[in-house]
Amino acid sequence: MTNAPNARYLKDYTVPPYLVNDTELTFELNSGFTQVTATVKYIKNGQHDLPLTLNGEHQKLISVKINQQVLSANDYELSEEQIVIKTDLTEFELEIISQIDPANNTSLEGLYLSDGAYCTQCEAEGFRRITYFQDRPDVLSTFTTHIIADPTQYPYLLSNGNKVAEQTLDSGLTKVTWQDPYKKPCYLFALVAGNFDVLSDKFITKSGREVVLELFVDKGNLARADHAMASLKQAMAWDESRFSLEYDLDIYMIVAVDFFNMGAMENKGLNVFNSKCVLADSASATDSDYLSIESIVGHEYFHNWTGNRVTCRDWFQLSLKEGLTVFRDQEFSMDLGSRAVNRIQQVKIMREHQFAEDAGPMSHPIRPESVIEMNNFYTVTVYDKGAEVIRMMHSILGEEKFQAGMKLYFERHDGQAVTCDDFVSAMQDASNIDLTQFKLWYSQSGTPVVGISSDYDPTAQLFTIHITQNTPATADQQAKSALHIPINIAFYNDKGEPLAVTLDNEESNEQVLNLTQAEQSFSFKVNQQPIVSYLRDFSAPVKLDYQYDDNELRTLILAESSEYTKWELMQTLYIQHLKLNIEHSDYQYPAAIFGLLKELLADPALDKALLADLLKVPSFASILEHYQQADVDKILAAREALSLAISTELAEELTQVYQANYCAEYQYNQQAIAQRALANTCLCILAESNQADIDAKIKLQYQNASNMTDTLAAMSAAAKLACAGVFNAIMQDFDNHWRGDALVMDKWFATFAKLDSDSVLDKLDELQQHSDFNWHNPNRVRALIGQFAMFNHAQFHHASGRGYQYLAKVIKKLNSINPQVAARMITPLIQYKKLDSARQQLIIEQLQQLAELPGLSKDLFEKITKALPK
Repeated sequence: MTNAPNARYLKDYTVPPYLVNDTELTFELNSGFTQVTATVKYIKNGQHDLPLTLNGEHQKLISVKINQQVLSANDYELSEEQIVIKTDLTEFELEIISQIDPANNTSLEGLYLSDGAYCTQCEAEGFRRITYFQDRPDVLSTFTTHIIADPTQYPYLLSNGNKVAEQTLDSGLTKVTWQDPYKKPCYLFALVAGNFDVLSDKFITKSGREVVLELFVDKGNLARADHAMASLKQAMAWDESRFSLEYDLDIYMIVAVDFFNMGAMENKGLNVFNSKCVLADSASATDSDYLSIESIVGHEYFHNWTGNRVTCRDWFQLSLKEGLTVFRDQEFSMDLGSRAVNRIQQVKIMREHQFAEDAGPMSHPIRPESVIEMNNFYTVTVYDKGAEVIRMMHSILGEEKFQAGMKLYFERHDGQAVTCDDFVSAMQDASNIDLTQFKLWYSQSGTPVVGISSDYDPTAQLFTIHITQNTPATADQQAKSALHIPINIAFYNDKGEPLAVTLDNEESNEQVLNLTQAEQSFSFKVNQQPIVSYLRDFSAPVKLDYQYDDNELRTLILAESSEYTKWELMQTLYIQHLKLNIEHSDYQYPAAIFGLLKELLADPALDKALLADLLKVPSFASILEHYQQADVDKILAAREALSLAISTELAEELTQVYQANYCAEYQYNQQAIAQRALANTCLCILAESNQADIDAKIKLQYQNASNMTDTLAAMSAAAKLACAGVFNAIMQDFDNHWRGDALVMDKWFATFAKLDSDSVLDKLDELQQHSDFNWHNPNRVRALIGQFAMFNHAQFHHASGRGYQYLAKVIKKLNSINPQVAARMITPLIQYKKLDSARQQLIIEQLQQLAELPGLSKDLFEKITKALPK
């Protein structure tokens, strides 16, 4: 890229020079182009002589008027990215008419076509592709939107707020008008026009208002919309009961579209969703899909208050809305389902993805300091680590004071664009708890390492825990400060019974230690040497440096009252022995592991979904996080050997558990979900060692499956078999049955993508010719190429470098189609520093070639230049 794009910095923030009172938009939707008329009332913000600078890209300017007077080209400066208008007026009305081309907008930002339906994606900076505007989140305006279109092609014309008018024009076209009474930034603007099936319902708020609910889906998909509607109603009721937050408009709409860069978008009153996050029935969607839809529908609804009514001052404050709303959707899912299993999934995201981001070239705090392309900071750090920071705050304050802080936050800032500091101040003022040091979590990047040692004085009956914290330097920050880290612990005796200890004259077997210094010690009165469970419930997003012995782990795993922590300790046992095997390359595992697993399998009181997770060997990404630089082949070999050993040593028990829990009859409830999870986990483990008759079990399950969860489990198990015949037959049958249903076929693409076969790259090429594959659809690309790069570790990290070459070739292609998708796909290439030196060099060669790509997007430029050695 010849001209490097400029970075923007948080420290350079200035208030907008002009504010907006009202925005009126008229869209004339035509087959060749769309004409947009924007009439905006501006007011100068303070005393200055700055011109009005508006963002605008990929549009043709037709005319500009101020107070009905046409401006000449001498009155403004027009460039590819903005228009600068000279004016000395304090208040004025600006009218701009421009033309845009939604049909050829493959970036899926701004206004574009998705399978014949118009839809928008304006977050973060897509509105500038619609019209010229101050495209920044701290410019708030009411919006009135007129949509003019052919009613035979587009019977539904939707926008934000409430519909206030509809008329038929002399031309036969329909004109619909929407008004949103709440001021919002332009990134929350939405427009949808198309022909849909509609699922309608209603919700009665706690104050007695009736809210119309409408869910728009492509023709023929109405039967798959019920679960999303039920999830919406559950979210509305939950937000009222848990946070006392009530919906504020007369209508709430969700539209499912096939072409969408993200999961969903919380546009005020008109959420636009990726169809995979809406459509579900038992035949086409797995239990995981159902739970994901529930979570995402909840997330976007919860944004109505945490993101819409109170929004971000600038994009560096993105975690203000996203971290907080992820915490809220996590709590929603945990209140509705299994808290332990949900917590396990949350922590897996942190360990497998966020920790890697912290250690990579794109490391940044949850409130970044600088950015080139804002789309690059929709990250697991901003979202998921941001949620962990909110969770720590909740832990420190407690539910009552946290809710008081939320109430104060809305009282102070409703209708405003604010900062992360404003949120923390509300929490601090409502609770009278000093959060000054805690705020460092917002500005400091990296993953802290918490080291623990202990000693016991039997004479004084004093047990002392010594704790250190250290945050290693990251790509964006060298110097680090001590953080406020809450560490949840519990004490047990050698029989696994809870053991009471005394701290500050209070006796309990559970404690929360507030680590605030680089080194700290905590002493407890206790009458015997305790066994301690550390960092329970993942009370802080840190790495724990503590070496349990096998006996301690066995005692704690069986004793722990926290189901999540039981899983955490089992992972620790696996990891400690995996590391030993990686070091010595002997790939032998102690019988004690298998004896413990047999005890867990025989425990009738254990939650079946939790048991399924206890049986799973840590992922490649989780193991990699325990190394500064690792031997990929040794990790894969050690992991494969442990999986094989579990399959072999527990064959009889796993078979019995599978037979006891497999049920062909489908039900959707927590108990049935857990039962399916356990049965299917057992089936996949048994397939690891090709146990006797396992191929027959897999074929039978596939043939008898009444739901996609069991179908997909059979496909995944078949992929592990030494004989490919069963797998090929199942995959051919699936293709015959589901071809043409692209969302379902994504599961088929993904299964092939994760196949550990030397011919997988040829298969990827072949599948790109499949009728259901589409390079312009992010879901298809993520299902086939994304799954290969993220989860097929053996083939992606092939020693020849061919996996890296393949992904680089795909990224080159996507750069000109959809830069957002390309930039997200490059993650496995830029996080290379934990790999061995030979693989690092192979990746660097690919990144260097990508850096020279003509027309390299800003999205890719930022990531590649940060990843390449300096």
